[in-house]
Amino acid sequence: MFTATSNFLKKSSAFYSITRNFSQIKIPLPEYQVHNFNIKDLPTETTTNKEELLEYYKDIAGLRRMEVTMDNLYKQREIRGFCHLYDGQEAICLGIEKACNLDDCLITAYRDHCQARVRGYSVHQIMAEMMGKKTGATKGKGGSMHFYRKAGNFYGGHGIVGAQTPMGVGLAFALKYKQKPNIAITMYGDGASNQGQLFEGANIAKLWNLPCIFICENNQFGMGTSNERASANTTYFKKLDMANVPGMLIDGHNVFAVREGMRFAKKYAIENGPVCIEMKTYRYHGHSMSDPGVTYRTREDVSNIRKTKDCVNYIK
Repeated sequence: MFTATSNFLKKSSAFYSITRNFSQIKIPLPEYQVHNFNIKDLPTETTTNKEELLEYYKDIAGLRRMEVTMDNLYKQREIRGFCHLYDGQEAICLGIEKACNLDDCLITAYRDHCQARVRGYSVHQIMAEMMGKKTGATKGKGGSMHFYRKAGNFYGGHGIVGAQTPMGVGLAFALKYKQKPNIAITMYGDGASNQGQLFEGANIAKLWNLPCIFICENNQFGMGTSNERASANTTYFKKLDMANVPGMLIDGHNVFAVREGMRFAKKYAIENGPVCIEMKTYRYHGHSMSDPGVTYRTREDVSNIRKTKDCVNYIK
């Protein structure tokens, strides 16, 4: 658990009818889709308890509040330059962390504030970095897109689309070389899914059976272009089949689905080699703060996702 301060616990609501006094409940999981896995090996339910739910709620609500605050500070010109917000996608990084630990390596693209948070930076360090202060995570020199924390095995934060994916394979190689029982979590967006370096990296990862989990965060749009207009194949969890990498599709709005799917994938990757996971999600803001996010979709589209699939409301 990481510490997050918020006042979100004043209200109580839930997707499931449960009493206030419970020790443990079973939660059905949305069905996974798989490619070259046996669907029967995937869990159909998980358990949680009141303490865990409160912990998860504090964590995910803290991530949401941090991103919304950044939005406000950017509009007040306290934050300058590039800024890509993660609100709507928080269940992914939180679910991953609940299934893994800080000995597992993580590398991602430039939508990286929440990953920096769950990997050990404080909200103060992150916000100070965003504002270019010397008290920031990297002393104000990295900014929004270049968070890095070796102590938490967090290797960025990369501004070049897809460039982090072969680096993730390198991290997986290091783990196998050192005979560590860990994985390299290699995250990228749907907009990077057609990059040649991704396929080159996947090929090496499979040849050497490296413990690399490729995670495609499919938030439906690569910048302002929808999946269907940009990619001939939109089943992202199957796209690394060219290297015989098995895959699975996970509901990225559901922190428990992410957690349990990652637990399965981690065990498999350590024993057998790479896995490709597509996390189906949605971003509420535009691609970056310079993108209003309403020219290629409607406000009603965003509002509908907020009402029906919001990951914070799910835990509430």
